[in-house]
Amino acid sequence: MSSILSIILLIAWLVLMVKRILFWTYLWQLKEYHFKRFIDHFRTKQGKKIFLSFIFLSKLAILAYFFINRQTAVIFYYPILLIYLLELAKTGLEIAKRRILKPVITAKALFIILLSCAFIICSAIFIRLEAIGTLLLIDVFSFVIVSFFVICFWPITKIFQKRLMIKAKKIIDSKDLTVIAITGSYGKTTTKEILYAILSEKFKTLKTKEHINAEVGIAKTIINELDNQEIFIVETGAYEKGKINQVCQMVKPRMGILTGINQQHLSTFGSQENIIKAKFELIQSLPSEGIGFVNIDNEFIRKKLDEDNFVVQKLVFVGKDKKELANIWAENIIAEREKFLFTLKDKEGTAVDFAINMPGSHNVINALLAIVASHHLGIDYSEIARILGRTQFLQKAIEVKKGKSGLSIIDSSYSANSDGVMSALEYLSLWPNKRILVMPSLIELGSASKDVHFMIGQKIAEICDLAIIIKDDQFKAIQEGAVSAGMDVNRIVSISNLKEVYKKIMEFSSEGDAVLLEGRIPESFKKLILNE
Repeated sequence: MSSILSIILLIAWLVLMVKRILFWTYLWQLKEYHFKRFIDHFRTKQGKKIFLSFIFLSKLAILAYFFINRQTAVIFYYPILLIYLLELAKTGLEIAKRRILKPVITAKALFIILLSCAFIICSAIFIRLEAIGTLLLIDVFSFVIVSFFVICFWPITKIFQKRLMIKAKKIIDSKDLTVIAITGSYGKTTTKEILYAILSEKFKTLKTKEHINAEVGIAKTIINELDNQEIFIVETGAYEKGKINQVCQMVKPRMGILTGINQQHLSTFGSQENIIKAKFELIQSLPSEGIGFVNIDNEFIRKKLDEDNFVVQKLVFVGKDKKELANIWAENIIAEREKFLFTLKDKEGTAVDFAINMPGSHNVINALLAIVASHHLGIDYSEIARILGRTQFLQKAIEVKKGKSGLSIIDSSYSANSDGVMSALEYLSLWPNKRILVMPSLIELGSASKDVHFMIGQKIAEICDLAIIIKDDQFKAIQEGAVSAGMDVNRIVSISNLKEVYKKIMEFSSEGDAVLLEGRIPESFKKLILNE
């Protein structure tokens, strides 16, 4: 092959390698540098496509031929050059359309990108141009290069995390502060916001910000924002056992709220039992004089309570379905589009009416947990009712927006879990005309995925006139569930092309209909359908 073609090939290789490094760093960052979450991505159809694409398999086949028959490998030089030029042209189009997947540039991401780039540049310098097989080897295993530098960064991350947490713990220990920790598979953020709305009226209160529920973010909040507050509300989550306990050892909560447990992140926890144990780390970390508030409606919580004894002297059971087990419960629940109403009752005969300016009656439990915790701190129920009655919540879990052609767009794409899907579908039922659902399959559900999606399908049949699944990993299970519950098979479809999804909705719907966007819906689709 001529030197000019060799240079063209090398330039194309270098550009594409930078693209690969950006993509793999993006994917690691998307999965929060969590090994199990990263690996679980390749169980999805989207993840499998990376390694099962025609181009990748062709490169792998050529690479195998190179190392078996080196003396005749030259016959693949021109096909490889053509492959790289086609990939380069595709990359140019992606750049023009701003579709290149790249990470948010943080110190960690920059570290990984620069070291990975330095590695491939050094490889290009020291490898002979005609050693195309080695270039191909580096290309095919580019994910290993990036992953290696991610792993190299882990010890640095651990040291940094430990130092932050020690500093944050010292600050907590130096203050006369009531820490309230909130955990659960769902409902954490909503419960936190309601609790903050109440307590900030009576106390100097700090809360963790949106999307901050891991040890580093919480530690930074303490170091940078904790001053003379009286109450600190901490939302904490995890992908594996031990993480919630680490947070609790740092913040020393006196009160704990457990909103509910489901199969979310089952693939990273390994088993449902591990999820239950992880969430109960909060309750187990409370001091003997502490108090825990738990959602007694949740079957996994009831199961754990039946099995174990807890050091904490007092647990308050809150519910709406299991009134016979609850200390405090809700009755007379009324769901409206912009708010929900209920009556709080307890075994002492208390009965107080509440109106919460927030969509979704599924938030009754979240509200109850926040109300009861606030009451424990000395605020009268009637005063809490007045505070919540005048509070306008900027709710991100469910937002109603104006869509094109007079459609009502229910944006429930803030997060994705099975209970959230069921709740959003219940909210969709408040619309009287045709109801349309757009959602991807849920991820990180492990062995429970098929059963969970089957139940979602059954709920879809109960509520929706049309359902469009935009990622078909578990489409078959959703469709089977919907059809088993009486839905026409033609009314639940899988469409991955977002323009086709939009076209399908517009053909099916008319003014006054409602479209629920559930789960991780791309922003590009929202721009298509929203009247903005």
